[in-house]
Amino acid sequence: MRFAVSLPQQVADGTFDPGEFRAYLARVEELGFHSAWTREGTLSPVPTLGPMEVMTYAAACTERLRIGCAVFVSVLHQPLQLAKSLSTLDQLSHGRLEVGFGLGGRDRLGSFGVSPDGFVTRFVEGIELMKACWSEPQVSFHGRFFQVEGTMEPKTYQKPHPPVWIGGHRPAAIRRAVRHGDGFVGAGAATTAAFAEQVRTLRTELERAGRDPAGYGVAKRVYVSVGEEDRLGDQLRRLYGTAESAVAGPPETVVRGLREVIEAGADLVLLDPMTDEAEQLERLATEVLPALL
Repeated sequence: MRFAVSLPQQVADGTFDPGEFRAYLARVEELGFHSAWTREGTLSPVPTLGPMEVMTYAAACTERLRIGCAVFVSVLHQPLQLAKSLSTLDQLSHGRLEVGFGLGGRDRLGSFGVSPDGFVTRFVEGIELMKACWSEPQVSFHGRFFQVEGTMEPKTYQKPHPPVWIGGHRPAAIRRAVRHGDGFVGAGAATTAAFAEQVRTLRTELERAGRDPAGYGVAKRVYVSVGEEDRLGDQLRRLYGTAESAVAGPPETVVRGLREVIEAGADLVLLDPMTDEAEQLERLATEVLPALL
């Protein structure tokens, strides 16, 4: 069982404290967490720093901690440029990168100049093109949206490429995760019951594809609050319209909630307090995780 934490990313204008950020990461490494993760929210009702920049800063502040994003809404990015940024970060961190991709929704595509026509095909092509850039000496890619001849160097530090996690909740998204990913990541907005159903679908699709479940990662972002049941409510309602997915309350309640996530099938639990990360980190480390390890 592996546990991860979120990287402090929700920062109001002018309030970022580099010293606090470095101290938080030093403590995360000291406590032995597997990884620390961002999420993407370019247009968001809550102030959110960019994931690539936060990941890069975090990689520079740490030595062993793996760094990830769950997830990049990759159809909003040009895949060659995203591939280059990610391969560079994997080199700079000496192979500590985890990469997550998700389809997102159609409602924001126009803001980024992306047509909704064929956007699932665009998503799949983008992932396969990035993998080709990371692993093939000469890229020769001819798809509906992207036609590329060339090479990208250096490749990613990890071979053939960093672990690729794919998020989603519909059966079609889970099938794509099996075909194109090394792992599936359940969204923070999904309840544990919904995640459990997704994992059942995932296992069926892995069997159908002849893939070994033991070599396929299953992760879940969990919005968590130790001690204060209502601390996350306003932010989650602003983001998702509901706070029902949060695991919050006294330590024994949080232990029970996280145990249910693990029993539902997660082998990597991404703990996301959203705010007050340093305080919540200590409470999770001392009052919750010892009962789960």
